[in-house]
Amino acid sequence: MITTFTPDFRAALPEGGVLLGLDTGTKTIGVALCDAGWRFATAGKTIIRRKFAQDKEQLRALVAERQVRGLVIGLPLNMDGSESPRSQGARAMARNLDDLGLPILLWDERWTTQAAERAMIEQDFSRAKRAERIDSHAAALILQGAIDALAGGVL
Repeated sequence: MITTFTPDFRAALPEGGVLLGLDTGTKTIGVALCDAGWRFATAGKTIIRRKFAQDKEQLRALVAERQVRGLVIGLPLNMDGSESPRSQGARAMARNLDDLGLPILLWDERWTTQAAERAMIEQDFSRAKRAERIDSHAAALILQGAIDALAGGVL
């Protein structure tokens, strides 16, 4: 099941569970995880994109290791809410991960990279550390936004 509608995603996971958040790009995939009670998201690692089969295998291993119950994938929309070519890439990622058998929520990711960068600057991360970790921090912001909506019942 792939959806952009939080009530459908929440209904697929009535008992909660660990979620995996993804910020997909052309060169990297930022990864974040949340606790089973949907309270807080934590930045994970950044996967360097290779062939999709290799990327998928790394994600499959993480899903098994952390007993992930659902995926939240950032959906890059234009500022007016319309879709962009990057949106199609995120939707393709969702379709390609659908056979993992987990519910997938596509979540509006506007401003997440900028917010992640601003937070990392405030925490005095060096430029090199920001470049290395920006995607996983953006994934954590995407996932946190989704779990705040899911846990609070916000549409």
